[in-house]
Amino acid sequence: MLEITDLHVRYGGIHAVKGVTLSIPKGSIVTLIGANGAGKSSAIRAVAGLVKGIEGEIIFNGRDGRTSLKGLPPESMVRKGIALSPEGRRILPHLTVIENLRLGAYSRNDAERIEDDIEYVYSLFPRLKERSWQKGGTLSGGEQQMLAVGRALMSRPDLIMLDEPSLGLAPLLVREIFEIILQINAEGKTVLLVEQNAFAALKIAHYAYILEVGRIVLQGSGQELLTNPKVKAAYLGG
Repeated sequence: MLEITDLHVRYGGIHAVKGVTLSIPKGSIVTLIGANGAGKSSAIRAVAGLVKGIEGEIIFNGRDGRTSLKGLPPESMVRKGIALSPEGRRILPHLTVIENLRLGAYSRNDAERIEDDIEYVYSLFPRLKERSWQKGGTLSGGEQQMLAVGRALMSRPDLIMLDEPSLGLAPLLVREIFEIILQINAEGKTVLLVEQNAFAALKIAHYAYILEVGRIVLQGSGQELLTNPKVKAAYLGG
């Protein structure tokens, strides 16, 4: 579904992503793991159209067929079927839960189906329904993360990209978020997951890439990397 070839991302003199090549098959969960500064978020932001002047190629085989995403603005990515739940959640704190969700459907004009999708998000995250008229900024960190994922789903994406969805959450909420990711995938969404929680990410991933200082240093199935001695030593505390 998504093919990235020889991707380079620079911020001034900082070379954040250095020749990354990877593939995300349709219907899969693919994860990028690595320490802070490894280039994970830069790579996913490049796919979302949030980074200018990238080098390399990004090809997406989605609802409009096989197309190059290079140079397209973020709103075009959404219309092509790609949604991002960003690191730090980035919800709008002065809008209510339901207003944040409706904002996620800004590119759509099918009002009846939008209402159906709001109910779908509420079925995934019942706490959001209980707080539908509450301001986003008054939610707990876990509830804000649920809202960020729900908002991304509101565009009906074919590919949903999740950037550090477990960051700062208590273990019980981390488990809940990862169960929802599995459910979303089982219902047909392709998932690109950026995570520092290597153990949780590898447990659910069909395939995984490990980044260090902007380069892929290891790749394989989630189960293969869970048992890899280098991965266990560096990321799993083994």
